[in-house]
Amino acid sequence: MPIYAEQFFTDHLALPFNSASVIGDSYYATPSPSSPLRLCVDFAPTIRRGEYDGLRLRLIHPDQGVIDTVVLSFATHGTFTVRDARRQIAPGADGFARIRDWHDNGVPPWTGAGVAGLRRAVQQYAQCWFPDTATPSGSPDSLGTAPPVPDQVLRSTSTSRTR
Repeated sequence: MPIYAEQFFTDHLALPFNSASVIGDSYYATPSPSSPLRLCVDFAPTIRRGEYDGLRLRLIHPDQGVIDTVVLSFATHGTFTVRDARRQIAPGADGFARIRDWHDNGVPPWTGAGVAGLRRAVQQYAQCWFPDTATPSGSPDSLGTAPPVPDQVLRSTSTSRTR
């Protein structure tokens, strides 16, 4: 089943980068035209095939490969709080804060996702690596009402890699 990645990244998550495209199930962006670094965002897989529990952000250099990787979990960012409460799925239960692309019923598996927290976290991550990138202006409706993500959450999930 398709995960509807292009629809998720361009319409629902609506990341603010001007130079970006979706290839397969990954979103690639050039947040700063003067930098060789690229941002890749895709769904973070669990140990089960076709199940995802967050977004994986990778910073890619054309010659050196992956420079940095961070995973933004759906649970930490409140992405499926409303959906899981409606379905009465508690933390620790099978399917909590996860999406699955096991069935093709024509509905994107991420339907019901509140992406304000994820969007803010992606923007904070991009600002760290691309400080000249302007923070987008958005209406309160487009950004949602989720609380800001504490900086320590972003730092604690990051792993720096050098070659």
